[in-house]
Amino acid sequence: PVSWLSLTKTLEPDVPPVFLSRTHLPEDPKFKTGPDGLAPPTDTGRPDHVKEETFDPRTADVPDARLLGERQLAFLRDWAADWRGADMKATLSQTVFAGAATHHGGNMMPLVADYDSNGWPQAGRNRALHEIRRGFAFMIGGDQHLATILHHGIDDWNDAGWSFLVPSVANLYLRAWLPTRPPRTRLPGLPDYTGEYLEGFGNRITVWAATNPGPMGREPAWLHDKKPGYGIVRFRKSERTITIECWPRFSDPSRPGAVQYDGWPKTVTQEDQYSRAAAAYLPKLEITGATDPVVQVLDEGNGEVVYTLRIRGANFRPKVFRPGTYGLRIGEPDRDAWVTLTGVAAAGPDIERLLTVRVP
Repeated sequence: PVSWLSLTKTLEPDVPPVFLSRTHLPEDPKFKTGPDGLAPPTDTGRPDHVKEETFDPRTADVPDARLLGERQLAFLRDWAADWRGADMKATLSQTVFAGAATHHGGNMMPLVADYDSNGWPQAGRNRALHEIRRGFAFMIGGDQHLATILHHGIDDWNDAGWSFLVPSVANLYLRAWLPTRPPRTRLPGLPDYTGEYLEGFGNRITVWAATNPGPMGREPAWLHDKKPGYGIVRFRKSERTITIECWPRFSDPSRPGAVQYDGWPKTVTQEDQYSRAAAAYLPKLEITGATDPVVQVLDEGNGEVVYTLRIRGANFRPKVFRPGTYGLRIGEPDRDAWVTLTGVAAAGPDIERLLTVRVP
């Protein structure tokens, strides 16, 4: 994605929301490698549509194939670490980083995998999610004709961020998420198609909601049964929460009793956008001299930025993902005031430590 948002405005209930209908931002596949000649041939007459139930996604995992280009990845890496003028972050892309549809077209043709999705190439998809989660960025996408809420995983389920794929405002090409195999883990109280899945390319996704076509009891049925509509995303800076809404085309959210599609609304937090489980923790930070300062964690073992986040308040306990020593940059980028610490040792979650830091 080369479209992005760095969010500084608090969206309160009396502020007009931002409406999101079908988006078509052609930048995220701009450098994408095509499957023809790299991926196994298909028997559908299209090199991007796989119907064979015996398809092994490992045969299509081409490590050198590109999803985002190197410049896009470098941009994301820099942007995730740059919090000047920003309190929350989001990415806008043409579609979601997964093959989150099992049926396509007017006849609802079952597809095992779709190379035209951002679930392929798998290595490229994982590289994109890795860079996005370093900035705790929420992902907004369009173009799939099927609204979804997904929690993405790279090495494990739910270790990356959340995405909202908005619905089309006029949905002429149908898609659905109706897997024939049960999920690894079901989500209690939600429909059977929700839960933790390996999608067609073997990518880990947790499906929380999907606007599968079906009767809506509204005329014209040929339009409304395809589940067209629009999305609203509310970023509440004061709480660092993100509320995802998905409305039928005929709904007016300002009217009492207006109902969203099944599965919405859903609220997640800013820190949910990097949900990887901690292996250890750095000392709890008690920061003075800055309001909602930025904390950047650097792995001294490999020199990489682990993540960067503008925290809420003055206290934060940084999680890390392997033992070792870490560097910390703590401060306010808008006035270029920083404190840099090195050799900060990680410890287990039960070891209580406090580190007092004053930003000049």
